[in-house]
Amino acid sequence: MKQPASILVTDFDGTMTSHDFYRLALARLLPPDVPDFWDDYLAGRLTHFEALQRIFTHIRGQECAVMAVVRAMELDPQAGQAVRRLHAAGWHVRVASAGCLWYINRLLAEQQIQVAVHGNPGVYDPEQGLRMSLPIDSPYFIPTTGIDKLAVVRDALQRSAIVAFAGDGPPDLPPALLVPPARRFARGYLAAALRERGEAFQKFARWSEIAARLLG
Repeated sequence: MKQPASILVTDFDGTMTSHDFYRLALARLLPPDVPDFWDDYLAGRLTHFEALQRIFTHIRGQECAVMAVVRAMELDPQAGQAVRRLHAAGWHVRVASAGCLWYINRLLAEQQIQVAVHGNPGVYDPEQGLRMSLPIDSPYFIPTTGIDKLAVVRDALQRSAIVAFAGDGPPDLPPALLVPPARRFARGYLAAALRERGEAFQKFARWSEIAARLLG
């Protein structure tokens, strides 16, 4: 099989989109008396996966209402065009997410975006919420986040000399440090963490900017 010339590994929530699904779910889809599972994660009492899983199981509502919140994540409207431009230039795009494939695949399909996606599987039930499970059959499986983004980037580096990474959250710091600053794209938590470490990176506001810079 022909090896890709270049690979972009990208986070999804908060990177390809403007907002994280779990934050919108907390604000719009969960009862007010649900425990603060995210605080438990930050305090080390839950893994990242466990926190998201517990938040998602408390979601209630008809699927159409949940999808309205999914669309409020605001996937970059130029993402599809940007992916197609990258593909035409020989880049392979891989989405590596600690979130749930249930909403990721739906948003990507709405823009007809065809990329490799590594995330946590899930099904939605109005009475049981979004039931996210661990991707135990994935070659990048790790219990703490479901998908080991570090492993995804390491695999990309074995396949190509040119690898870029884009992210915004805590699980994105280790993989971001594997790529050179010129191809390290960050915002939010990741940008602050890199700045604190004195590590250079490329800032972005919209995901499609990344494609423009890589192709420029």
